Amino acid sequence: MIPVLTFSLEFWRAPAETLELWSDAFIDPKSNDAAYDGNSPDDFIDGIATAPGTAAIAAVMQPTMEQLMNPAQMNETAPEKFQVKFETSKGTFLVDVTRAWSPNGADRFYNLIKNSLYNDCRFFRVVENFMVQFGINGDPNISKAWRTANIPDDRPNQSNKRGFITFATAGPNTRTTQLFINFADNSFLDKQGFTPFGKVVKGMDVVDSINSEYGEQPNQGLIQAQGNAYLEKSFPNLDFIQSATIVASETA
Repeated sequence: MIPVLTFSLEFWRAPAETLELWSDAFIDPKSNDAAYDGNSPDDFIDGIATAPGTAAIAAVMQPTMEQLMNPAQMNETAPEKFQVKFETSKGTFLVDVTRAWSPNGADRFYNLIKNSLYNDCRFFRVVENFMVQFGINGDPNISKAWRTANIPDDRPNQSNKRGFITFATAGPNTRTTQLFINFADNSFLDKQGFTPFGKVVKGMDVVDSINSEYGEQPNQGLIQAQGNAYLEKSFPNLDFIQSATIVASETA
């Protein structure tokens, strides 16, 4: 078993064989101690919504900084099913969400998408044959606001199979904004509280092509502290989300 270290140093980079519990959403495929969204107490945060199954496009919502800085205001109940189109630097992929799989997770995802929190987010951790991770907003002030905006766990309903999308976590009842998409069958995560709420139904080849050259090098504490400025300077080739919007349902 790989040793687990806990500490509160904000910028210290742990050796590769340790788990950085202080940093956001760390998943270690080698240890089976998977995804940590580890915001410790010592750490310092243009959607279009449409009615699922219809062609009607709702009014464009331009979220204000005030909205993004107040997670408690984003508490709408998601539709039972809806789809989200991710337009990225590598192309487009479509995620189909089923609320019954993970009601709290689906509700949080729905509100984050409606308020454009994922726009311009980097795919900062890409582990081949395991998963791609994202969800730290590029503005450190927004990231800070969401650091403790936890949602309750959901009872596992689906498995972490290839293409399924799941919230990362720092332990029980600690999901916030970070997500990962499984590249492979990672069913070993199921018993550890990682509950998928949707799956990629179109464009999985785009997800597979997301740049993995930096692997796990980006420091999640520094992403939280400095946002995209840190990533653009140190890891300029990271792929990123251009926009993520709720769309009328498409046939997969």
